[in-house]
Amino acid sequence: MKFIDKEEKDLIESYDRGEWKPIKKKSQKVYVKAARESISKNKRINIRLTPQDYHDIQVKALEEGIPYQTLISSLIHKYNKGKLKPSAT
Repeated sequence: MKFIDKEEKDLIESYDRGEWKPIKKKSQKVYVKAARESISKNKRINIRLTPQDYHDIQVKALEEGIPYQTLISSLIHKYNKGKLKPSAT
């Protein structure tokens, strides 16, 4: 588990301590459906990047241990949800 961050480590430790409780079957179906819908990716887009931006994204993705397309998708999702703000430079 080379790429586990602090939050993921805390979740694993919490689970190991037995702090997690099962949910009712009826609720489970709702959560499973929501999870499936949130990960379904059925729209394609084409974007043009400068060679330097493309290279930089590939390097960042390698550092994170994820495919570069996943990194780009994650950035777009975070931006749309207001979780990604421009830095003041």
